[in-house]
Amino acid sequence: MSLKVTEVSRCLDKKMTIMGFEIPDLLMIFLTVSILNFLFGSSSIKWLLVWLPSLTLALLLRYAKRGKPENYLIHWIRFQGKPHIIKAFSEPTDWAKPPKLNAKGNRL
Repeated sequence: MSLKVTEVSRCLDKKMTIMGFEIPDLLMIFLTVSILNFLFGSSSIKWLLVWLPSLTLALLLRYAKRGKPENYLIHWIRFQGKPHIIKAFSEPTDWAKPPKLNAKGNRL
């Protein structure tokens, strides 16, 4: 009896990138290009209104995310949408003052 062997990729944990950009980054860049092209596509200065902001966004993403972990942009957006003070317990609905003690230690 021989052992069954199937080949698998050695890079299962490698993040998927195209030209150095992650998939959400590419979606953001292409969404920017398409919206700006829809708005300013018929303009005579299309390169200034469509391509320059899109290329600027691509360069900004490339250099701002250098050395950051995978899906950094998605996690950052989710963090910004959450409240910045997170409490373990909700606020009490009926709050009563604690009882006071006199000098002898008895309740007032």
